[in-house]
Formats: sequence, structure tokens, C-alpha cells
Amino acid sequence: MNERLSHEVFVKKAIVSLIKEGFKGIHTVYSGFNEAFKKYFGGENPVEVTNRLAQEGKIVIRPVKGGVMLYLPEESPGGRNADEALKIMGLK
Repeated sequence: MNERLSHEVFVKKAIVSLIKEGFKGIHTVYSGFNEAFKKYFGGENPVEVTNRLAQEGKIVIRPVKGGVMLYLPEESPGGRNADEALKIMGLK
């Protein structure tokens, strides 16, 4: 019997597998990720899970038109995270 993937493994596998050529991440709606997640995990909410994984630093989320893009941390587009910004501002 096949063992279920964890949320983290599923999301990272989706990012790597569903990526379109020339892109570094996947759009949660247009890639089919949200529906695949719900089907695989019996209706669980992909937004809650991906937000938690982002807070843990396991993926990066960037808002875009019509949803969000999911990236592996090492593939995320430029831009500072909150910790970097606070450090540069001398507040951390």
C-alpha cells in the first residue's frame, strides 16, 4: 500500500513537478495545485498548509494576480525578507 506524503513533501514535489518552463515557481490556481492538494488530502485547505510552510521557511509565497506563486526557498525571486529588512534598518 502506498504511504501518504506529508504536506511538506507534497508541496515541494508539486512545485518541482508542475513548474512551467522559464518559471521558478507555480501558480496555485493555474497549475492545478489547489485542486490536486484538496483531492489528495481529502478536502484539506491548501492555503492554511502553504501559509504554515511559508512561516516555517520551507517554501516561499508571493502574491500574484489570481492567487499566489509557490517557490522553493532557493528559487524564490529577489527581494528582502522581513528579517533582512529589519537588520538593514538597524532594528534587529
